[in-house]
Amino acid sequence: MFIEFAMPTYLIAALLVINILFAAILIFIERKDAQATWAWLLILFFIPLVGFIIYILLGQTLTRRKMFQWEGIKKVGLDHLIDQQKEEILNPDFRFNSTTVDHNRDLIYMHLMNNDAVLTKENHVTIYSDGEKKFSQLLADIRRAETFIHIQYYIFRYDGLGKEIIDALTEKAREGVKVRLLYDDLGSRSMRKKFLKAFREAGGEVGIFFPSKFTIVNLRLNFRNHRKLVNIDGKCGYVGGFNVGDEYLGKKKKFGYWRDTHLRIEGPALAAIQTRFILDWNQAAKDYHISYHNRYFPEVESKGNTPMQIVSSGPDSEFEQIKNGYLKMIMDARKSIIIQTPYFIPDKTLLDALQVASQTGIEVKIMIPNKPDHMFVYWATTSHIGEMLKAGAKIYIYENGFIHNKVLIVDEKVSSVGTANIDQRSFKLNFEVNAFIYDPIIAKQLIQDFAEDVNVSTLLTNELYEARGKRIRFKESISRLLSPIL
Repeated sequence: MFIEFAMPTYLIAALLVINILFAAILIFIERKDAQATWAWLLILFFIPLVGFIIYILLGQTLTRRKMFQWEGIKKVGLDHLIDQQKEEILNPDFRFNSTTVDHNRDLIYMHLMNNDAVLTKENHVTIYSDGEKKFSQLLADIRRAETFIHIQYYIFRYDGLGKEIIDALTEKAREGVKVRLLYDDLGSRSMRKKFLKAFREAGGEVGIFFPSKFTIVNLRLNFRNHRKLVNIDGKCGYVGGFNVGDEYLGKKKKFGYWRDTHLRIEGPALAAIQTRFILDWNQAAKDYHISYHNRYFPEVESKGNTPMQIVSSGPDSEFEQIKNGYLKMIMDARKSIIIQTPYFIPDKTLLDALQVASQTGIEVKIMIPNKPDHMFVYWATTSHIGEMLKAGAKIYIYENGFIHNKVLIVDEKVSSVGTANIDQRSFKLNFEVNAFIYDPIIAKQLIQDFAEDVNVSTLLTNELYEARGKRIRFKESISRLLSPIL
């Protein structure tokens, strides 16, 4: 009898000691921000030991320095432009050939100083909001390639769309075009080596970002490459929200029509896209390093007059660069702020900035989906949306399928389109990339897309929000507690 009752007591005591040790590591060694620390402490308290296993998979940063010591991280090919632009922006008498660019010198300088994000001005940008049109154009560009194709997606599925793209890439590799495919191991977890056998045999190269060392579990779940980048011959490139899979064509019943925003870019901004791809590729494909050869940075003719910066961020960065870019845009707003995002889980600085903007008469409009693809994230989103409603913002619930685009437009002049959601994962943990665009014409095109989306959305009122049931309120409360780590 003694042993029968004593064993659970010893186990409980051991678990308590282990949990205290884990909590001490979290507080004194990891030293996360206070909100994230409290969220993880709650998990450790309510589910001892199991909570720490979850933390090891999703939260720990003890090995971050070792993981993110990329080799040869340099903005090779852009150094002279970066130095030149720093001098120009610091000269108060220097004027760019754009009032929008001049007005946003501080934002441009911040990205240039902290991210080496060079400003390029003679770009042509085409906006795609429909998957069928975007991938039809991408396939046409792939089939016209002559020298190289660099293609990177977080999710790459081997379904109808994925197979069509792989087949097109394989054919170009057979023709002698240098084709490199980079995808994230977790995002593309359904991808198998056999699917790419013909591609490799044709001469195509494959890079996998942070592949798992184990068959089932990836111990680096937290740090994923969420970027979507394409560069073809240095003549055209892509950046935006679409991944590769049939759901992005609206063919999955669960989501219905897939609403996203992607950019096709022609012009000197491709050099920045190329640099970003090479850095990611050389980290992932260690046996097939790319050198910064001139053939990957060809001379580019002027294709338009859209100024932009390609800005990246991730856990290897000292600053939360894309979030800081959002914050600066919001702080500089004078008339309007428009946001479209699948997840709205801002940290306190971003939430305060948006609330202050709304309370000072700036028109703030936010559009979110009417359905979740990640349950806790969705309920955390609706919780934060309630605070924006109280501040006077207009909230739209998209009803025509699933909205996934990551768009911010300020004062009908400056916009940001890319891969970063408004949540802690995108700001701190994922590797992301956005285009910051200083062009009223592009901003107005994005606003027109937003207006069309409003026609298939529901305006969320305070009355509708307050009428939600107790069950939903409970889900929101729990999800909000976990929001710093979602």
